[in-house]
Amino acid sequence: MLQLFKQNFLTESVLYQKRIHTWMHRKNQAQKNQMRLVPVMLMLPLLCAAADDLTMLRDHQERRELEARASSLQATAEKRPGDADGWYRGAVAYSYAAEVAMETGDKGGSKRSAEAGVALADKAIDINGHNAEYYRILGTLCGQIIPANPMAGILVYGKRAKEALDKAVAMDPKSSGAFLAHGVGYYYLPENFGGGPENAIKDFQRAIALDPKSAEAYLWMGIALRKQNQNAKAHEALSKSLALDPDRVWTKQQLAKTPEK
Repeated sequence: MLQLFKQNFLTESVLYQKRIHTWMHRKNQAQKNQMRLVPVMLMLPLLCAAADDLTMLRDHQERRELEARASSLQATAEKRPGDADGWYRGAVAYSYAAEVAMETGDKGGSKRSAEAGVALADKAIDINGHNAEYYRILGTLCGQIIPANPMAGILVYGKRAKEALDKAVAMDPKSSGAFLAHGVGYYYLPENFGGGPENAIKDFQRAIALDPKSAEAYLWMGIALRKQNQNAKAHEALSKSLALDPDRVWTKQQLAKTPEK
């Protein structure tokens, strides 16, 4: 009887120790997982701030600073080549630099920045081909190359731009940014290639329907309407864009040269 009691006691002791070990292991694993999340949560506000900072530089046409940021973001991505978002952020910075170069009349500079950005966007897609935003920025960058040399640009990059932007819209049909970029692509694409302001306006209308506070969509709507000689509507759209984003220098410039009637 005593022997049986000892055996039961030893068995219960072993089971208890195993339970304690399992509980401690799960607790330690939970703490490790929590610690992994902390850096990510801390980084989110920084990433949002960085994106806002790039937009501010774009709005004020700070081209040199944008080029410096793009180069810095590319260097950071090269140190972490498996981080798709890192390549994407660099591509966005190059796209903004290309945009400002075009706004200030430097088509060659715009082309160089856009080409650099395409290489980064391609890397992001190679890592993660299921992100609509990556295709949006790739299509935007390909489209930004075209104005510097329209005929050669359309032949080489026109198809790439359209395919990437079509994919972005298909993957995320509720993305205002995807329709906006799709419309800008149509705006620069000649009508005999399926582009032109009429098709662009349809995309801008869709972008505004999805996001009524998109200053960029109203800006491009105004530019496309002006190209169709609808000056009153163009002026109204540009005024709306400026009201939504009062710091955008290019919007002010476009509004200033658009007749009210």
